[in-house]
Amino acid sequence: MTSHVRHITVDCSDAYALGSFWSQVLGAPLAADDFPGDPEALLETPGAAILFVQGPDTKTVKNRVHLDVQPQDRTRDEEVERLLALGATLVGDHRKPNGRGWATLADPEGNEFCVECSAAERAALTGTRLPVTADDVTTAVRLAVDTLAKAPADRWEALAGTLEWTCWETAEHLGDDLFAYAVQLGPRTPPQDGEVPYRWTADRKGGPANAVFADRAAGPAGLLATLEASGALLASMARTTPPEVRSYHGFGISDPEGFAAMGVVETLVHTHDLAEGLGLPWAPPAALCDRVLARLFPDAPAGGDRWTVLLWATGRAELPDHPRRTSWRWDGRPLEDQTASSAG
Repeated sequence: MTSHVRHITVDCSDAYALGSFWSQVLGAPLAADDFPGDPEALLETPGAAILFVQGPDTKTVKNRVHLDVQPQDRTRDEEVERLLALGATLVGDHRKPNGRGWATLADPEGNEFCVECSAAERAALTGTRLPVTADDVTTAVRLAVDTLAKAPADRWEALAGTLEWTCWETAEHLGDDLFAYAVQLGPRTPPQDGEVPYRWTADRKGGPANAVFADRAAGPAGLLATLEASGALLASMARTTPPEVRSYHGFGISDPEGFAAMGVVETLVHTHDLAEGLGLPWAPPAALCDRVLARLFPDAPAGGDRWTVLLWATGRAELPDHPRRTSWRWDGRPLEDQTASSAG
């Protein structure tokens, strides 16, 4: 066994104040039992927590270790301006006219850190596609749950769009899909020739065969809790499974990114089905649709509204100048495997 980094520890003069600054930088909360004047403050972030420890010494030289931050929903330059407004100072500007480079800032106690280009900016600069990530799974599921929570309680037995399942059954099926994709990545040696052998069964003839069901006594709120929990399982597995891992799916041996993308597609299109049955509006972010199209439907048209193209790719909508799909499937294989296969 090896070791893991539990905390990145930062010595400082005011643990709570500096922790609060970084809480705003990273969008993560301080521990619930941290208060002003405490000698320590803990900031829980994905991967490794940051622990601020109060001490008598002030910073005197440049850090030998520093943090590099990458904005998730804005550009590098927009993030620099946001952090300056929070109290950071600009130490060194290494941004280049062609869009590359970084800015070195200092936090309120003088600790240097760098702000890099966002993933979208990097993709544009290098001509590569943006990957589908664990955060995309979380975003898709939370958007879906927030939308579905607005549904009238008496509509859940209505049919979901053009499906032959009720809205309740479709939401259960969606949660089961997310669970199934997560567990395919769970074994130390993931299966290459079949699914992890849970027992799938249907509650009624013609209903979806699931391994996971929601307790109907818990009502719609309980149903949505199971959906969000399954989404969290898949996001965790996509985040922590090494990218070289491969596991079975009926549409092609896939990798963690592929299973994340499948979960996002299932969430977006089944929420579309549910929204039709429940009488709710639903229009997911175009950028999210674009990332999963590039990953799972590389033959999809490059132009046009990305949500409409995703609905077309999954047989749910018309697309000008393209025949409507009456059957469809994604290609779950990593793109390098698709390229190698097509090359012969």
